[in-house]
Amino acid sequence: QVQLVESGGGLVQAGESLRLSCAASGRIFRVNTMGWYRQGPGTQRELVANITSDGSTNYADSVKARFTISRDNAKNTVYLQMNSLKPEDTGVYYCKADLIYYSTSYSRDRHDYWGQGTQVTVSS
Repeated sequence: QVQLVESGGGLVQAGESLRLSCAASGRIFRVNTMGWYRQGPGTQRELVANITSDGSTNYADSVKARFTISRDNAKNTVYLQMNSLKPEDTGVYYCKADLIYYSTSYSRDRHDYWGQGTQVTVSS
């Protein structure tokens, strides 16, 4: 079994900062790319940022220079530092991990896992 547990969401005013965390746990062999997605009211889920196991990053144009994604491979944890938040950043933020896990004592499988989501609300 594998779980992704997110934390760090909340209600802030425009211009303030938040830091999200997402920890993967369970029978994990290796975690590949980890990322953050968000879904605003009435919108589809979209990629915010992702990071590979060797640290290469990718950002949505709307968050470049404001958000920073990082990870701690020893803890199977990914972070999203969000600065200069805007009302349009409001939404539910989901963590996603592409990982390889032990499906049995003798075999491994690869699967994308999602966290439960954490609400971020930015007031103007």
